[in-house]
Amino acid sequence: MKYKMYDEMMEQPDSLRKTFESEMSTMDEVSKLISDKDKVYLIGCGSSISTCYSVRDAIRMSSTNIDLEVYTGYEFYYNKRLVENENSIAIFTSQSGETADTLASLRRANEFNIHTVSISNEPDSSMIKEAETPIVTKCETETAILGTKTYITQLACLYQILFSASDYEAKDELLSQLAEMPDIIEDLLKTTEYDNRMLAQDFKKEDIFYCLGSGPNFGLAYKLAMTMLMEGAIKHACPEYSAEFRHGLIERAEKDVPIIFLRSDFESDEITDKAIEFSENLKLKSIIYELKDYADVDKLLSPFVLVIPLEWFIYYLAHYNGEDPGATRHIGKVRY
Repeated sequence: MKYKMYDEMMEQPDSLRKTFESEMSTMDEVSKLISDKDKVYLIGCGSSISTCYSVRDAIRMSSTNIDLEVYTGYEFYYNKRLVENENSIAIFTSQSGETADTLASLRRANEFNIHTVSISNEPDSSMIKEAETPIVTKCETETAILGTKTYITQLACLYQILFSASDYEAKDELLSQLAEMPDIIEDLLKTTEYDNRMLAQDFKKEDIFYCLGSGPNFGLAYKLAMTMLMEGAIKHACPEYSAEFRHGLIERAEKDVPIIFLRSDFESDEITDKAIEFSENLKLKSIIYELKDYADVDKLLSPFVLVIPLEWFIYYLAHYNGEDPGATRHIGKVRY
């Protein structure tokens, strides 16, 4: 059986191509603005904040000159350190452009005369209308709750903007590979389905998953746990930085406990490897996704690649448990 999520997964490459074609000039403008700013705020919720986490850690790992701070919507709203007319820029990410938390923060930034940028998929949304610089991802409507094409296009916009503004020595190659990502994703959608369908069959009875990653992969681990497993597959899940394994999760590491590791041979994956070794010695159910198994790209682009096999895993994990991976039970009832 095919769910709506299936169609939206398959639309990811074209959504990315259309977004690059349509919004590149605006993204270049934002990159130029950033070069004159003292600080960049990234704000989002759910899948959208996971894109902020990934690009923040990618930028920090590349030792660039950009000062980044990441906030969830209401954390930014209640931030008492904002200064009126400060020399900063705030980039807001939201699939719908109506996320209450993020929209409130956008309005607060406008009140402080901070330059605001919105990245959203809905051209008529409040966030697009109220931001000084709107960027509209070209995904058409997305209905599956966990976000596929809106996630990949948001992430791409953030990488394009921030790495263009950076002094990362390999940024030209990274941005060239980012431009090729639609073709890479198109191939991965074809080649990673079967293995992850089988993996989902093996793990369908598990009730809880721990998700670990280092650097930009933490943002993906966060998305995997918070929106893909909990919202999409209706499984309990917990995301952690790999280095936090020994500060808590290590006491829950027991035989047959499933842990998903995201690994890309970052320098910090030295700690990921220690966690994997410890887990395998205790005979945990380790699931390891490695960048090198899927694509030969700059390691900082890892979330773009690893999310595709993970989407297939979640899609079939939900299916084998009688769940529609794009449906919701309570989210539409909560307004605050």
